[in-house]
Amino acid sequence: MPVVEIAGKPIHVNEEGFLTEYGEWDTDIAKVLAKQIEVDLTDEHWKIINFLREDFKVQGETATSRRVQTVGGVPVKEQFALFPKKPAKKMAYIAGLPKPKGCV
Repeated sequence: MPVVEIAGKPIHVNEEGFLTEYGEWDTDIAKVLAKQIEVDLTDEHWKIINFLREDFKVQGETATSRRVQTVGGVPVKEQFALFPKKPAKKMAYIAGLPKPKGCV
């Protein structure tokens, strides 16, 4: 896996730029990743990002948009408003997690 520098730290990523090591992520990295995809992080964004990271620790895979709605309590419509176009992919990217299954 390639190693890139993000927020001054060496970070392992896959060919699409998603982090591959859960423990390398931190909020500074999230802010840089969000800026790269033109997402201005608010408290509502952080609510989803924190849910995704906690859920990943338990489930062992990245939550889908449906799970973020059902378990995380954030409607899909709101996810699209916060992370336009491809919310599941963008949420996972910023949260430092793999793309959810079924995400293209």
